[in-house]
Amino acid sequence: MDHQRREVMRFASVFGLMASVGLIAPAKAEAWSRAAFAEKSLDAVFRVLGASGAETSSALTFTAPEIAENGAVVPVVVSSSSSAEQIAILVEKNPNPLAAQFFFTARTESFVAARIKMAETSRVYALVKAGGIWTMAVKEIKVTLGGCGG
Repeated sequence: MDHQRREVMRFASVFGLMASVGLIAPAKAEAWSRAAFAEKSLDAVFRVLGASGAETSSALTFTAPEIAENGAVVPVVVSSSSSAEQIAILVEKNPNPLAAQFFFTARTESFVAARIKMAETSRVYALVKAGGIWTMAVKEIKVTLGGCGG
């Protein structure tokens, strides 16, 4: 029981410190959409996020491997030359397409490096919201079994 209390205090301290230095805003920390994470289709996630009209943009950079030997840890990097408000990563063929969602303050660099889980070979979408407008980049990532590349 004492161990659980220490863990709760540790997480509360970290989040409090992040909010106090402006890395996260309390309103933004609560603003993520539970509905978007619960959706089962790509179109539904786009609709819930308000990103249905997202178009490709040269201001967005999306880096990911063409072949992932282990679908449990696929490295992706998303950045934008515009000041991002949000970045979302979606995996088309996952049971729940929204893999990650990040919120940014005005003083934060528009950059995310993450490892996502992919159920199978799929198109992966990087969405960036900047100036109230969503843009996107799409990349197909092949997930191999056993790392054999076939």
